[in-house]
Amino acid sequence: MIYLDNSATTKPCDKAIEYLNNALTENWGNPSSLHILGMNAEDIVNTSRKTVAKSLNCKESEIIFTSCGSEANNMAFMSALYRKNRGNRIITTSIEHPSVLEAAKRMEALGFEIIYLKPNSNGVISLDDLSNALNEKTLLVSIMLVNNEIGTIQPIEGAVKLTRQLSPFAYFHTDAVQGFGKMPINPSRLGVDMLSASGHKIHAPKGIGFLYKNQKCNIAPFIVGGGQEKGMRSGTECVPLIASLCGAVEELPNPTTSLSKMRELYDYAKEKLLSDGDVIINSFDNGLPYILNISIPGYRSETMLHFLEIKGIFVSSGSACAKGSTSYVLKEIGANEKLQDSMLRISFDYSTTTDDVDKLCEALTVAKKQIRKVLK
Repeated sequence: MIYLDNSATTKPCDKAIEYLNNALTENWGNPSSLHILGMNAEDIVNTSRKTVAKSLNCKESEIIFTSCGSEANNMAFMSALYRKNRGNRIITTSIEHPSVLEAAKRMEALGFEIIYLKPNSNGVISLDDLSNALNEKTLLVSIMLVNNEIGTIQPIEGAVKLTRQLSPFAYFHTDAVQGFGKMPINPSRLGVDMLSASGHKIHAPKGIGFLYKNQKCNIAPFIVGGGQEKGMRSGTECVPLIASLCGAVEELPNPTTSLSKMRELYDYAKEKLLSDGDVIINSFDNGLPYILNISIPGYRSETMLHFLEIKGIFVSSGSACAKGSTSYVLKEIGANEKLQDSMLRISFDYSTTTDDVDKLCEALTVAKKQIRKVLK
């Protein structure tokens, strides 16, 4: 099996599974209980929070565990609801993850004005457009760090600086689900107030994520009840999944080193795919090299995807949350319908090899020949 759909989800790593099993079988107490089983579970949660905070060079108190990146994104958006006395404008982009776009729609239904910044043909948001959209009524700006379909990296630091100058009451949130663990990220250096991440994109199981919230950012509780997660997200903590996230973070390679390796793999794959003659590259070289988005005009994404699956090669036809719909991201950057209809997203992880890329290219060549025969 050659798995090249890591932007959708990743295989849980050994340490994530080890820590998960330990919390399920040995330290399964309620972390709010005062006896030894509860104290052991609480230690796991505290250690995990410390590990995640260290990976971001932030304070442990700034990490709120959630069930996933989507929940963290929704939590960030709901923060505006409790600050409506200061304004009603929210600024985001038209190429965000569906969890952000749908959260924006919900806020619009609640009376907020939503401004969607459109990217240029390279998938990058214009800081001039952001500057024009910012005003004294802006409560929240949410711009993703890395696009989940084409890998584009947005100019977050510059966007934060503009926001601070023109909308001093606004909070700045970034969806870093595709970037966390794959590139050096320091929320303080970026300047963001909130940052979302997900465990199952970095070899933890599904069902765990977190929201970074700096200490200056005051938001209302997302779930009320028992006061867990410093009152921000009540409910008994899922210690096994929190532990698994800790294991996955511990097992991550150095992001700077892995980024260099991925750049070499990305360049190799791009050159190999372009030598085919039919392949169009939709990603851009200044993006995150873990994601390589291609189109093969004339060959529908779903048809090609299932052919590759038969060969034991797994890619995607876009964002997993889009469930087979054509790419709105490619549409927003001006790609024509043929490119949208034939798009494949190839996404690597730190175990992907050039041999995996070679076998993908060989399978694509065979697929085209066989599909041509059927079409004839």
